[in-house]
Amino acid sequence: MSAEAESERHTEHVPEWKKEEVESISSLLESYDSVGVVGIAGIPSRQLQDMRRALHGSAELRVSRNTLLERALDEVDDGLENLESYVAGQVGLVGTNDNPFGLYKQLEESKTPAPIGAGEVAPNDIVIPEGDTGVDPGPFVGELQQIGADARIQEGSIQVLSDSVVVEEGGVVSEDVANVLGELGIEPKEVGLDLKAVYSDGVLFEPEELAIDVDEYRADIQSAAAAARNLSINAEYPTTQTAPSLIAKAAGDAKSVGLFAAIESPDLADDLVRKADGQVRALAAQIDDDEALPEELRGVEAQAAPTETEEDESTDEEPTEEAADEDDSDDDDEESGAEGLGNMFG
Repeated sequence: MSAEAESERHTEHVPEWKKEEVESISSLLESYDSVGVVGIAGIPSRQLQDMRRALHGSAELRVSRNTLLERALDEVDDGLENLESYVAGQVGLVGTNDNPFGLYKQLEESKTPAPIGAGEVAPNDIVIPEGDTGVDPGPFVGELQQIGADARIQEGSIQVLSDSVVVEEGGVVSEDVANVLGELGIEPKEVGLDLKAVYSDGVLFEPEELAIDVDEYRADIQSAAAAARNLSINAEYPTTQTAPSLIAKAAGDAKSVGLFAAIESPDLADDLVRKADGQVRALAAQIDDDEALPEELRGVEAQAAPTETEEDESTDEEPTEEAADEDDSDDDDEESGAEGLGNMFG
């Protein structure tokens, strides 16, 4: 029989319920922006229903025969056929309008601790922690010791004296270990929907690409944005984000130049008066003879050190003027200096 005839024969005998199932799955896939394949192996039916309900409103889980899932992916096309290679074992399809990173995070956070059974592979090192087991003295201490736990009877109960690794990661759990873990209530594995791959906006994502630390990623972006902004400002490259800062910086620089050059301007008048007043008070504070000063300057103390901004604005100017004042005072005696101040202040 030819391949074409074989294909027609199979098509003719596809049960109606399978066609309806494929159509239903295809409709689901077409209604979401992102579609993923999730592993459901080892999840009890009741917990699977709970997970399905937990996803309600944000994502939809669909479980069916793998052959039907593959056919639906192939019929929808739009790149979803790339997910077919991940449909193996016990899996389901999940659709969501969330982005792949949000879906991965939601599925990971929904996982819950669960007991491990004999014959299963340890997902990580299985440890019986140090401490009181709460079990009365009896044969259970021997069971603990038999599986490698550092257990003793002390103070009327069975205690584990140190953290004890009873199965290493990747090892097979024996029946004895499974029984002891069950007795102690230790649940060493997580049960949940295990995302295998997601297809969204023409891109196929695997779990390794989605497992990012969102807070760290956000901090990196914020740091990069701040560095770019600083570079733009230092290079005096105007953008919508940096223009206000550049204008403010230019205004500050212009004001500093104006104060240094003592340019008469309505915008600088108050600052120039304060600066001059500070210089006069500083000079008056250095004169020991109060009689040599006008009444309003007698007993004046030097002002506190200027702020960092004030220092930046006056550093270049004040030493020059003070030096000039010192030269003048060297040429004249105290009386002539006092007379000059008297004339200045009436």
